[in-house]
Amino acid sequence: MSDLIAKAAVDKKLAALVTPTIEGLGYELVRLRYMGGKKPVLQVMADKPDGGIEVDDCAKISQALSAVLDVEDPIEAEYALEVSSPGIDRPLTRLKDFEAFADYEAKIETEELIDGRKRFKGVLRGVEDDEVLIEIPEGTIGLKFDWLADAKLVLTDDLIAEMLKARKDAGIIDENAFDEIETDDSEEDAS
Repeated sequence: MSDLIAKAAVDKKLAALVTPTIEGLGYELVRLRYMGGKKPVLQVMADKPDGGIEVDDCAKISQALSAVLDVEDPIEAEYALEVSSPGIDRPLTRLKDFEAFADYEAKIETEELIDGRKRFKGVLRGVEDDEVLIEIPEGTIGLKFDWLADAKLVLTDDLIAEMLKARKDAGIIDENAFDEIETDDSEEDAS
């Protein structure tokens, strides 16, 4: 079974090279893309197994990958290395992602037309064997994981609230570190 972590041949080669380093640091590779052009970029998305990667984590990964990539030198051209978190509206690149984010809204694109369409937007309903289940207006359908070209969560108020709650519960966000928001009620009093 394939995954959506690295799609192009060069991406797969680079993913195989960097994955041991990322996993050795205690993180997971979420996605890798090499984008050529005038200013080539190697984009690496990583996360902690339980989520919640921070800027310092990305810096640590970047330093470690820079050392590996300098030694192995898999890219002939000069390029920029970008290491980032997947973000709230993260790409879904592994079968387990579709299970972990069940009940959230997602956009899925397939390689080929399925019943006359390639794009599906709906609520994830988990995984059954090698199929991703998504509830669309016509009902819940199963899309074989190998058919997928791209998939990501849709940024919604519910998703933002849930992710913030999870980060607070995990102690990643300390509400005491923020100032209280003052509201100006004087405009309301004037009316």
